[in-house]
Amino acid sequence: MKDYIEERAVSIANYIIDCNATVRQTAKEFGVSKSTVHKDVTERLMQFNPTLARQARRVLDVNKSERHIRGGLATKEKYLHQHHAGL
Repeated sequence: MKDYIEERAVSIANYIIDCNATVRQTAKEFGVSKSTVHKDVTERLMQFNPTLARQARRVLDVNKSERHIRGGLATKEKYLHQHHAGL
């Protein structure tokens, strides 16, 4: 594996852990696709730093389990703003 890919995978994992970031936030921060973030953490990083990969995976799993809540809150917020704007 190329050095820069390994470095990116480590950087991505550290960012996810340090910022409690979602795949979407991480992809935007690093200028890569969501699938690249996912592959870096779940496959590439596991080959040379499984401990870091597991730590990042735990954060992503929590975020995934909570995403329906965040989505509902975002929708609620959207409609609250629309309602107040129409008054």
